[in-house]
Amino acid sequence: MSFILVTNDDGVHSPGLACLADAVAEFHQIVIVAPDRNRSAIGHALTLDSPLRADEIRRGVFSIDGTPTDCVNLGVHGLVEGKPLLVVSGVNLGANMGDDITYSGTVCAALEAALMGIPAIAFSLDAREFTHADLIRVSTIARNLVRQVLIIGMAEGTFLNVNIPTGEINGICLTCQGKRHYGEGIIQKTDPRGRIYYWIGGGIAGFENIPGSDCNAVAAGQVSITPLRTGLTSEVALKEMADWDLSRTLD
Repeated sequence: MSFILVTNDDGVHSPGLACLADAVAEFHQIVIVAPDRNRSAIGHALTLDSPLRADEIRRGVFSIDGTPTDCVNLGVHGLVEGKPLLVVSGVNLGANMGDDITYSGTVCAALEAALMGIPAIAFSLDAREFTHADLIRVSTIARNLVRQVLIIGMAEGTFLNVNIPTGEINGICLTCQGKRHYGEGIIQKTDPRGRIYYWIGGGIAGFENIPGSDCNAVAAGQVSITPLRTGLTSEVALKEMADWDLSRTLD
């Protein structure tokens, strides 16, 4: 059986997940495998020290007590027969641009699929809440992009990170990964018992002005499509380090 696997990191009951599933359902049978709760900013985490539970809450819709990466693994290897033609992840509530992609469970679910040789797309909406108008726009964009990927295919070891601005769309473009700037990263407070506790993650202060980047595109009201790769080797560093005397590290 061939199918499209749909997942996310916001949880199985997210309106964004339902929107994405509906958008791609016209192409093939879909199977939804998503976390049972919000697992945002969990990155590429894989559950290795505890068993996973999968509940089929509706036909073809599985709720998993694990991470987005777990969901992709179960969707590909455990829950249903066959192999996905495509994995789509999202629609995430909030953009995943610049450095955010390393934290994003939405993006890393697509990364996991690409590591398995399965074409994958991550979708995110640059908003704090889903509106009906935004979901209609996202649905149209996802449907049209998925159609092209199913027809044309995708380069091996590549997956797509798509960020969609809220409100009026001023165009769509291919982009590179941008660079975010963050405010204070740690917030320290004291609880009623006098014990210190911490919140990780300060406010976003902005982004670097990098022409052609995902951050610049979304700020201009454009849909950003960034092709990412699974390989992390720096070709530039390999060339620069070619003259290093590495034998000295063994002395």
